[in-house]
Amino acid sequence: MKLDLMVLIKGAGEMASGVAFCLHQAHLRVVLSERPQPLAVRRAVSFCEAVHQGRMEVEGVTAVRVPGLDGLAAIWAAGQIPLLVDPELAYLPALKPQVLVEATLNKQGLDLDMGDAPLVIALGPGFYAGRQAHVVVETNRGHDLGRLIYEGQAQANTGVPGDIGGLTWQRVLRAPAAGGFEPSLELGAQVALGQEVARVAGQPLLAGTAGLLRGLLRPGSLVHPGQKVGDIDPRGDPAYLRTISEKARALGGAVLVAIMRQFNR
Repeated sequence: MKLDLMVLIKGAGEMASGVAFCLHQAHLRVVLSERPQPLAVRRAVSFCEAVHQGRMEVEGVTAVRVPGLDGLAAIWAAGQIPLLVDPELAYLPALKPQVLVEATLNKQGLDLDMGDAPLVIALGPGFYAGRQAHVVVETNRGHDLGRLIYEGQAQANTGVPGDIGGLTWQRVLRAPAAGGFEPSLELGAQVALGQEVARVAGQPLLAGTAGLLRGLLRPGSLVHPGQKVGDIDPRGDPAYLRTISEKARALGGAVLVAIMRQFNR
């Protein structure tokens, strides 16, 4: 049975894009909302690139930037996902979506209320199910990844990246200083341990492991010290550059289950 539902997703980075992809495949009407200068690291699988390029394709699904609500119907009719530059969700009252998904993973629980939509879903820590959202989705890798929480919170942010290929912090690239981010390599490059990947305010950023440069901020992005600016996949498989991760797929499936549980009774 097809559900005629509109889902507004706040955020269009890697995890939000995995959710959008899953819901789009389930034939729900998805709308993405992003800020003017997205800071997605895994740009090759993030629909927020449409903010800069006008459109972005991820695994055969295309998101298209639209200037306002008048363009939504045409984008849906074309089998695509409309993306609005609307970081404050100013269009929320006019859209009246049945579902709002907070997928920025800001871990701070900002500006979210259960009255924003009939079903409000939040990804990750910082949100309390039963107060700010109807459902919170666990985002921490491990046994509970994707678990739906109807009362309480997700696990606190550990600050430790998930294990990929036996590595955690070594595979994440973080800014050594504040300033403009200038990559020395292209996204998708194979890097060696200790190789210069980028510079921030003239300071070199070196690879902590060998592998595939799977994620990299856009050139010229302004960053702060310690900010995640890149991601190296030690498995080195080029196919992983442009395919949605298992974590993003798990979160997409979890959000779909929450929606079906609420509306398909």
